[in-house]
Order: sequence, then C-alpha cells, then structure tokens
Amino acid sequence: MPIGQESSGRVLIILHQECSTPGRVGRLLRDAGLHLDIRRPRFGDPLPKTLADHDGVIIFGGPMSANDDDDWIRREIDWIKVPLKEEKPFLGICLGAQMLARHLGHRVCPHPQGRVEVGYYPIDPTEHGHKLCDCRFPTRVYQWHREGFDLPNGATLLAKGHDFEAQAFRYGPAAYGFQFHPEVTLPMICRWSARAQERLNRPGARPLHRHLEGWLRHDRAIARWSSAFLQSWLAGGRLAC
Repeated sequence: MPIGQESSGRVLIILHQECSTPGRVGRLLRDAGLHLDIRRPRFGDPLPKTLADHDGVIIFGGPMSANDDDDWIRREIDWIKVPLKEEKPFLGICLGAQMLARHLGHRVCPHPQGRVEVGYYPIDPTEHGHKLCDCRFPTRVYQWHREGFDLPNGATLLAKGHDFEAQAFRYGPAAYGFQFHPEVTLPMICRWSARAQERLNRPGARPLHRHLEGWLRHDRAIARWSSAFLQSWLAGGRLAC
C-alpha cells in the first residue's frame, strides 16, 4: 500500500470503548508504514480542529447509538464537518457510518420489525461499488448492528442489503460509510459474541456457529478487498468518481 510523497504518515483512529481495537484495518495501515493516532472521545480525548497533520480518519463502531443524547456523541457527529470540509479521506464503520448519516441530516433507526443483523449476510454491490478499487466488492460481509440509516441526499449507493438497504455509500470525493465490519478478525468475533450473547437471540441474528463458518468461507475475499480499498482510500478515494 504505497504512501504518497505528501503523506503525513498518520491516520486518525476514533474508537468508542476502552478495549476496542481497529482490527484488520489497523493492521493493514500499520503494515503500510502508517502511524495510528488512536483517540477515544468518549473518555475525554480531544479531536483535532484540522486534519492537516493526518492522511485520513476512520470512525469505528460501538454498542451505543448515534441517536443517544450523550454530549460526546453530539460533538463527534458535529466534528465530522472537519474531514468533509477539508476533503480528507473519511471512513465511518457501523456506528461511524451512522454518525456520518446523522451529520448529513438523515435518520438512524431500528428495523420496523425489530430485526437485527448479527453475523454474515449477503449484500448486493452496485456498479459504483465494484469500481471503488481493483478488487471486486465482497458479497458476504460481517454485521453487528440493530439500527440502520437512510441513504443521504447527494450520496452514491455502493452496496445494498435486504433488511437494511443502505450498506455502503460514498459522499463527496473521499467520504465513505460502511454499515458492515471489514475490520473484524476471528478473535473479535469470538469476543463480541461472548460479551453480548443476548444479541445472538434477536430476530434475524445468526447463531454463533454460522459466524465461525462464515469467517472460514468469506474472510479471505473480505481481506483482499479491504487491502485494495484502503489503498484507494488513502489515495483520496477518487477511483469511483
């Protein structure tokens, strides 16, 4: 994954729990020689007023909702104006994507029948999705969420699902929102399932053995795509324009 001559060598990583990690995405960025500037605004870490010293920013997921009234959530959603204004590569994953949708003025809400996506699910990439990078968009991805979002006005749909239609979108030249979790590793799947077993019993959730089977069947393709996408993303995400 090449780094441009004007690269700062730093990517801002925003996490929401004390034990959270950036998983596969963090490893790929480190393997590219990038430094991860990890911050947890929920626990008092400040967010920069500019991304002049960063190559991009990734907001990861968490068990909270983008609709919660916590001050730090409202501040984080408002802060997204910084990468959008500066047109710096931005990636929101799950909660991060929902925060981006909220920032753009669109709703985040549960499924009307109370269904969730927990485990591996099929998605349908669009033509724009397959053009993101030189690797075709995966058609089975790992999910862990009970809320979804509407496609923001002016955004380009990159992949759609059944119960939660907007699964991936691009906004502007370099901002992306993914409802699914390309960063997930097998230890993360086991940890999430152990710590939140009740979610496996909700309508639409996959049983744990299906998670493990899904990882064996689908993770290799997701890993290849994640590496190719991040390379395009760091270059400005403009291959799909």
